[in-house]
Amino acid sequence: MAEKIGVPIPAGAASAALDFSGKVALITGAAQGQGRQVALELAIAGADIVALDVGKRVEYPAIQQHPDDALLELQREVEGLGRRLLVGLADVRDDTAVSQVVDAAIAEFGHIDILFNNAGILGYAEVDTISDEALNAMIDINLKGPMIVTRRVSPHMKAAGSGVIINNSSIMGLRGGNRLSHYAASKWGLVGLTKSWAIELAPFGIRVVSIHPTGVNTQMNDSLAEMEGSNAVEIGERSAGNLLPTPWIETEDVAALVLWLASERARYVTGAQFAVDAGLLSA
Repeated sequence: MAEKIGVPIPAGAASAALDFSGKVALITGAAQGQGRQVALELAIAGADIVALDVGKRVEYPAIQQHPDDALLELQREVEGLGRRLLVGLADVRDDTAVSQVVDAAIAEFGHIDILFNNAGILGYAEVDTISDEALNAMIDINLKGPMIVTRRVSPHMKAAGSGVIINNSSIMGLRGGNRLSHYAASKWGLVGLTKSWAIELAPFGIRVVSIHPTGVNTQMNDSLAEMEGSNAVEIGERSAGNLLPTPWIETEDVAALVLWLASERARYVTGAQFAVDAGLLSA
């Protein structure tokens, strides 16, 4: 992961003046990157956390994942903030494992108020050479995974008469990308889920939105750069296309948007797409 650029964002900035006391957030892909930052910011703002993560390397070509102890480190950090964190080891493609995590969360906390469908993978592939393994993994993790998790969480939100579901898509869920057709398809699919769930769940007081970040400065940048025989800085500068002078945004930028959307300040926001793209989609 590259050095942070621009003006540093202090811890807790995303959660400033927001109060999530008494709320419980389930975050998929919580061990690193955007999921980890959102978990920490929500905990700073008073929420308890259910950190759902596969907890090991995802069997996907050339994509290195976090070390196995990342969830335990996150748990220590959240508990150091005076909040509770339930570690849920599950692959989002595994309905049985996901159900067990959700059941454990309800037993522990009694409710789930916020769902951040964040777990995902990214990789390059040309349409005429992509393997079945790569295609199936991309669609199953990025698109089927959020469906499985939401299928298990939404009944509890419906029973409570409230809830917020935030799907982490991508700028590639609003445009196309070279050698990214399978990734873009999975992220465009999240827009369809978002709009459909917003219609279906609004009568139960549940809001559903999707977010669309440009490149984010996470460990995934390093893995993608390795695949390209390059480094994260070169990849960012070559592929960003952002209007604002930055090759990528930080995880804190994503967390600031997620926390606002999950808060009462966005109480009438549903079914919409929110880009945090440094102007890329305007170029």
